[in-house]
Amino acid sequence: QVQLVESGGGLVQPGGSLRLSCTASGSAFTPEAMGWYRQAPGKQRELVATTTRGGGTHYKDSVKGRFTISRNNAKNTVFLQMNSLKPEDTAVYYCNLVLTIGAAYWGQGTQVTVSS
Repeated sequence: QVQLVESGGGLVQPGGSLRLSCTASGSAFTPEAMGWYRQAPGKQRELVATTTRGGGTHYKDSVKGRFTISRNNAKNTVFLQMNSLKPEDTAVYYCNLVLTIGAAYWGQGTQVTVSS
């Protein structure tokens, strides 16, 4: 009953920037957390950044200082501002939403490619 729509992926040179967006819609719900995961070819999906209902944030160590997660609660939208991108950031990025009851939803994924 909850749909996640992502946008903002693309091809960027090393050192460049991208901003990912994800909007949740559908049935009424109360998100406990929203965030971003990523999965590179041949690797496990990993957490990149999350925001909780109370406003807390968590980042993967390798993206601290480069990525910033933000949230518009009124629009159920989460953003990921990615600066100083590196080739190792190349992956499919997935939006994630967790409800207070524990149910989780995923977006379709958006490709981020960092290459010269």
